[in-house]
Amino acid sequence: MSMSSEKRVLVTGISGFLGGYVAAALLKRGYSIRGSIRDPARASQVRESFRAAGADITRLELCVLDLLDDRGWAEAAEGCRYLHHVASPFVLTMPKDEDALIRPAVEGTRRAIRAGLEAGHERIVLTSSVVAIDGGHVSYGRPFTTHDWTRVDGPHVNAYHKSKTLAEQQAWRLVDSEGARQKLAVINPGTMLGPLLDDDPGTSVAIIQRLLKGEMAMIPNLIFPYVDVRDVADAHVAAMETAEAGGQRHIVANNGVPLADIARMLREGFPEHAERIPARRMPAWMARVVALFNKSLRDNLSRLDVPRSYDVSSGLQLLGRPLRPTHEAVVASARSLLERGLA
Repeated sequence: MSMSSEKRVLVTGISGFLGGYVAAALLKRGYSIRGSIRDPARASQVRESFRAAGADITRLELCVLDLLDDRGWAEAAEGCRYLHHVASPFVLTMPKDEDALIRPAVEGTRRAIRAGLEAGHERIVLTSSVVAIDGGHVSYGRPFTTHDWTRVDGPHVNAYHKSKTLAEQQAWRLVDSEGARQKLAVINPGTMLGPLLDDDPGTSVAIIQRLLKGEMAMIPNLIFPYVDVRDVADAHVAAMETAEAGGQRHIVANNGVPLADIARMLREGFPEHAERIPARRMPAWMARVVALFNKSLRDNLSRLDVPRSYDVSSGLQLLGRPLRPTHEAVVASARSLLERGLA
């Protein structure tokens, strides 16, 4: 292996929230990055966001990859030692055709894993999600572990849950078929919050944006497991560098927090905006009625009134420290939105 490839890492989806943080963390540790974007017109914007974040962009190279197109994957993987496959579609309102989410997630994962294996990458780190673990179950009275899988035919399992579950299962099948299970490490994060790297709030931080803007008259009791994006990025780096991380899933998430508690954190943390941040809770019966007419709420009924907890020992062992508390991630998201004039 040449010295040029010794420290080069392919990171897919580098223009996304997590992809940007993974690349930035790797740059800080001295790696060179080949980052994939889907739209070449975004290249200068991506470089500028890294420059503004203080990253050394002389070690940043961009390439164009499409999750649904074979072209370029072998070339992108060539000359790299590691792969982080972060790119995958993420929405809160599901498309009419669930394959619009499932196909790019599953086929993109297949292309990425195959490219990494064929290029001889030492470690492949896949971004999955807790939704590949905790969906479609009948009982939620125990902590979910890395041995649990979402039942894709279970109740209230939406297209996003299916996309992450089927994509991760595809990844494990591929490495197992090549006798290369130890090459793959999977990170299963919760809903990611934290400071923005650019002016795109993405999907998860948009929840904080809506609360700050007062766009909800009442708050449904949606309970999500949140995590700071910086912790998830650090977990990706650790999964790449730690030999023992291979062949395993790693849950990186705090336990579920009701949306009303998130709103309270915002009111307490930003009292000058407290008047517009909703405080009224929506009763469960009303939420189910509203869901008949509100697709976003209907698509997330699995999170209504259902607290979930997780055995996060694998993620904590990987990081070697506690996760940032949800409150810290919420405040960091809000501060970033306000500083950028996005809320």
